[in-house]
Amino acid sequence: MSDASKQHSPPASQSAADATEETSLDDLQPTAQLSLGTHRFINYQPGNRRMVNEQQHRAGLSFLYADIRVWGKAKAGEQIRYRTDEHSLSIARQPKSEQALRQELQALGFSPALRQSQALPKDSAEMYELPNDAAWLRFAQEQLPLLRSQGWRIDIQPGFNFELLTVDDWYADVTESSESSWFDLEVGIVVKGERLSLLPILLKVIRSTPTLLDPTFLARKNDDEPLRLQLHKRADDAHAPQVALPFGRLKPILGLLAEFHLREQSSEPTLRMRRADAARLAQLDRLDLHWRGGEQLLDFARRLRDYRQQAVTTPAGLQAELRPYQLEGLRWMQTLRTLEIGGILADDMGLGKTLQTLAHLLTEKQAGRLDRPALVVMPTSLIPNWEDEAARFAPQLKLLTLHGPARQQYFGQLASYDLLLTTYALLPRDIEKLAEHPLHLLILDEAQNIKNASSKAALAVSRLPTRHRLCLTGTPLENHLGELWSLFHFLMPGWLGDTATFKRDYRTPIEKHGDNTRLQHLSARIKPFLLRRRKEDVASELPPKNEIVHWVELSPAQRDLYETVRLAMDRKVRDEIEHKGLARSQLVIFDALLRLRQVCCDLRLIKTMTKRPSGGSSGKLDSLLEMLEELLAEGRRVLLFSQFTSMLALIGEELEQRGLHYVQITGKTSDRRTPVKRFQNGEVQLFLISLKAGGTGLNLTAADTVIHYDPWWNPAAQDQATDRAYRIGQDKPVFVYKLIARGTVEEKIQQLQKRKAALAANVLEQDGSSDWQLEQSDIDALLAPLP
Repeated sequence: MSDASKQHSPPASQSAADATEETSLDDLQPTAQLSLGTHRFINYQPGNRRMVNEQQHRAGLSFLYADIRVWGKAKAGEQIRYRTDEHSLSIARQPKSEQALRQELQALGFSPALRQSQALPKDSAEMYELPNDAAWLRFAQEQLPLLRSQGWRIDIQPGFNFELLTVDDWYADVTESSESSWFDLEVGIVVKGERLSLLPILLKVIRSTPTLLDPTFLARKNDDEPLRLQLHKRADDAHAPQVALPFGRLKPILGLLAEFHLREQSSEPTLRMRRADAARLAQLDRLDLHWRGGEQLLDFARRLRDYRQQAVTTPAGLQAELRPYQLEGLRWMQTLRTLEIGGILADDMGLGKTLQTLAHLLTEKQAGRLDRPALVVMPTSLIPNWEDEAARFAPQLKLLTLHGPARQQYFGQLASYDLLLTTYALLPRDIEKLAEHPLHLLILDEAQNIKNASSKAALAVSRLPTRHRLCLTGTPLENHLGELWSLFHFLMPGWLGDTATFKRDYRTPIEKHGDNTRLQHLSARIKPFLLRRRKEDVASELPPKNEIVHWVELSPAQRDLYETVRLAMDRKVRDEIEHKGLARSQLVIFDALLRLRQVCCDLRLIKTMTKRPSGGSSGKLDSLLEMLEELLAEGRRVLLFSQFTSMLALIGEELEQRGLHYVQITGKTSDRRTPVKRFQNGEVQLFLISLKAGGTGLNLTAADTVIHYDPWWNPAAQDQATDRAYRIGQDKPVFVYKLIARGTVEEKIQQLQKRKAALAANVLEQDGSSDWQLEQSDIDALLAPLP
């Protein structure tokens, strides 16, 4: 008889034993019993001199023969005797069967425990352990139910750390406010018939593991990987029960928590969200939840998510064939109109934002919904472009341009037109009259013109009564996130909070601290309301664009003056920063950098220099003239951009001396059509354009070469200028040259441009982390001496 069987044999009197007849069982197979327990203790760690909470977990394996429990290696021919008052049994242990059960347990990753533990009573079973908590959790969630189904008896000791309850169901409850401006969302699970909100449960875990709110961290988690959550302890519970939930279900919920949970709501079981945030419910809709309430909000989310499925065709009368991505843009705008929500069409320049908008307006007219006029507000330079494209593509739209002194006479007739055009400059002057006329649709073209929310134009557009609002811009974010806030403040006032809240939640963490988590949260939040397509993604017919940095050397006279100006400006800037701080010294800093940039372009841009010195006023100008002679001789069609109109004048003088013909557009050009027509028709090969005046409203697909004479801070402005040539309709490879004076402030600007471009790309397109911020080290680099 084994020691184990002795310990577990029922007691019997000697007389009863003598009276009963013994029965032998030689083929009774054992049943495996697995006991599971956890021991919690505090341990001193000499390395860090701290007391640390630790846990040990054990699985105890024993074998049941009838009601007798044994463990340990069986001896040859060992019999287990079981006696009661009525009978006596002699049971033969089955070493092979017991060993097979041990091997089955070891196949699950268990190994014999080499150290004793108080997780289970001493000498109560054969002790096994797993390598780590992750393995224990996987065993409890996946393998333990399988053992139960195979007939193993499971004995879970009180306090076992991986005792998991079964989740019977998942649910989502939506409670809408009476004024429909906000709603409360509760997402939870059903365990033993009880509904449990996940918000307070998850928040408890997040406090100790804040990385659960990091989208990058969550992206690395497999959808089937479990997260163990401790439920709230009830009065009759000795220990708090637990569940294990897969990350595939938790990721959308954690995403909502990260974006919308406020600290003061920590005790609430629900999330309070604005109506526009109902777009995020589409993520939860994929989780097969049982929804209660919020049918309209859920429908809103589904339709916005599935806008590509909306049946939309090119409107009759549109004198153009829409490309597939343009038809998708029309579907998106029609969806926004149906849902009565605003949005930003942020396609790359040249992909046809104007055409898509005209198709949208024509669709509205033919459906009978354009019973009020649509108003487009734009820079003055875009008026001819809108007039031309409306007449060309949508002649059915009755158009009125509110421009020039004669516009006053039409203010009483606005309701009889389909499409009204005005400018950001004129709108504040006319706002009192225009605000009297309700609109069907208010469109801001080049909407970055209201990036300053306190500007006259931004304040004026917010006063116009309209059913729908739409922004068109290839650059919704040029310099900082406050510009993006201004656009959404126009589209959906209050949705991103006030400026102070937005700065606290997004601008400061992202721009100053490079917080990639906040960046991804903001990007995910605006994504449903921003449609952005890049040329390389949708316009596969476009030929290649080749960007080339053309390095130039300063002339000796330029080098001398550059160092003189640099030393003077360096002292001035540092004094200003010392007295006012970096943030309040921006004007002085940019003035210093402006002077250095002018020296790089041509010494004659400095007011004290009026004539070309004998050593040459500009190594860059000399290099440009050599390039132009070669390019024009090859028959190339060239767009030449500069930020400085005075530089374009100097270039023009040099071209005239060489007998080279050109056309030009600056901010002072009133007739933009004629130079464009002459260039597009091939009358001239060279087009001089100021960066600001030529960044919008021009279609110059005859060009195959773009030259940026001087770099500008904003890479988006340069890209927009380049896109005058690199747009739909271009059938030739486009070469883009950037003239950079080596070792100067221009080279440093190139490096800063990459960081600023990364900020815009990550907010709008979610393609990586961003760490753009202006620091003292940037100032040091920009004002560094020539090598």
